[in-house]
Amino acid sequence: MPVEGKTILITGASEGMGRSAARQLAGKGANVILVSRSAKKLEEAMAEVKAAARNPHTQRFHYITADVSKPDYAGSLLTEAISWNDGKPLDVVWCCAGKSTPGFWTEAPLSVSREHMDLNFWGSAQMAHAVLRLWCAPDAPVVPEPKHLIFTSSVLALFPVIGYGPYTPTKAALRGLADTLVQELEIYPQKVKVHVVYPGSISSPGFEIENKTKPEITTILEESDPVQTPDVVAAAAIHGLEKGHYSITVAFLGHVFRWGSLGGSPRNNWLVDTFMSWIIAIVWIFALPDIFNKIRKYSQKNGHPINYRRKNDVHT
Repeated sequence: MPVEGKTILITGASEGMGRSAARQLAGKGANVILVSRSAKKLEEAMAEVKAAARNPHTQRFHYITADVSKPDYAGSLLTEAISWNDGKPLDVVWCCAGKSTPGFWTEAPLSVSREHMDLNFWGSAQMAHAVLRLWCAPDAPVVPEPKHLIFTSSVLALFPVIGYGPYTPTKAALRGLADTLVQELEIYPQKVKVHVVYPGSISSPGFEIENKTKPEITTILEESDPVQTPDVVAAAAIHGLEKGHYSITVAFLGHVFRWGSLGGSPRNNWLVDTFMSWIIAIVWIFALPDIFNKIRKYSQKNGHPINYRRKNDVHT
């Protein structure tokens, strides 16, 4: 995915992984359009991105405020972006916007799950629908160099963890959509490549908010999951994109989860991925019983989940 001189639109670009990705892509020579709800945060991010530009005299940068959780936001956003891009199609669209509010699915209000689906799934799905209808329109040019659509899912779409009930289905839905689009886009003459990034825990303002509602048992099971900085995650994701990978994991545990759940997803390397999927299938024989044993012991010690909320209320 060469980016020098290309125009890239990134949602969720005001903080976290999206902001780091925008800055690093600017450093590789890309023109970048940053999208988020907060104009103030976007202005701050824009200053960083401009400062990182490889060719500051020729590269261009722009930001657009938008709430990607709202229905039908994508059409007007793309119209503005393309107009700013002198009427030319965008080259890359990277959907980074998302949030996580951990909790037990049964205990949390169903409205929390709906909010996650609106942002994490529909926010990306609407963008994908709108931009693909432009890129793959009957009168859209057929050029040798492909466009790129990038989804940001989560390692939890590859292996679920208790405590992420409102969140995991939204990211798993993105994986299913991406796997389907990879096949569907083969029928169009225009060339479009789809990619899915599967990050784990990222040290960001969103992660700090996430930890406020995260159940204790979830924290216990995540002890072996390293918290990576947005810069590290963005760099690993971009490295995978530059290698042309479809499924991009950014840490060893993510690689393990990917190998263990390939199913019908396209392989990055047919030989390596197939071999490692055999190995990980054996690893799960030992790992899964240990995970469920920890959950059962925690349950025996703490009782009904309603007690966890009461305990948290006392602490706060």
